[in-house]
Amino acid sequence: MPLLPNALQIVRANLEEIAKGGKPKTATIGHLSAEQLGTINKYRKKNGLPEISGEVFFVGRHVYDSRVRGDDYSIDDVVDQIASAFSDESQVINSLKMTAIRNPKKRKDRYGNEVRDEAVFECFKHNPKAQLFSVVPRGDLKKPWEIKRAASEAAQTESGSPG
Repeated sequence: MPLLPNALQIVRANLEEIAKGGKPKTATIGHLSAEQLGTINKYRKKNGLPEISGEVFFVGRHVYDSRVRGDDYSIDDVVDQIASAFSDESQVINSLKMTAIRNPKKRKDRYGNEVRDEAVFECFKHNPKAQLFSVVPRGDLKKPWEIKRAASEAAQTESGSPG
């Protein structure tokens, strides 16, 4: 498994620290598999980009801002997304705009979606290490904020309160 045994605890602790307004610690959470690293570095070399070491570290600010603040996912949701994205079966997605891995298997989330979780890396700023920059649950057609809003509107309609 590419994630270290304590990786998800580190992810959770960093996201909780950000939620409290604190500064999260930078921590190594795993390594890309030899096959993933080989695929990524072959592409990077072919395109004149610096190779990476395969070590993945996490801070969490962008993940928190985009998934928790932006989409209203819980920290538990984000931990699940990261765990799924780092599946042993996850496949590399290479382009000039991003380097990522995506779990080819769909996962049922808490909102009725079937998603394929994708981990997006930042590979330049701290080269040769890769930063887990973002996680994307591809196929999340129902976002948490939409479900909460619909439930709130339904509750208002039932109580007769004006919207």
